[in-house]
Amino acid sequence: MVEWTDFERATIADIFSKMEYEVIGPAALSRCLVVYPWTQRYFGNFGNLYNAAAIIGNPMVAKHGTTILHGLDRAVKNMDNIKSEYAELSVLHSEKLHVDPDNFKLLSDCLTIVISAKLGKEFNGEVQAAFQKFLAVVVNSLGRQYH
Repeated sequence: MVEWTDFERATIADIFSKMEYEVIGPAALSRCLVVYPWTQRYFGNFGNLYNAAAIIGNPMVAKHGTTILHGLDRAVKNMDNIKSEYAELSVLHSEKLHVDPDNFKLLSDCLTIVISAKLGKEFNGEVQAAFQKFLAVVVNSLGRQYH
């Protein structure tokens, strides 16, 4: 079990209270698909992903990015039990979708960049450390089925 400080809990809650899901989610997923083009192979049914403009303007990418970000709400609400909270999603992504678990880390890195840009100076080192700890637990939980 992960131990969270009061500061970390408050920081994660604060970040998500300011979250513009329909902006941040699509921006993070789009960034991931552009920067790491091999991740596009999981989105073959999303249509045109031929270049950055097509990815950024793709409504299916935007919708899925928003869905992913809302999926993090489950972890925010259950910080003491993230692994069990994501057990079914881990099975889905490993056994049905066959997603390379390294892609969860790539997406979390892109989300960190997007959040940093949005929060600016407020996203200092301590805030980033708490956010990345949170994302590392989520990534580990999603990849749990692979181990």
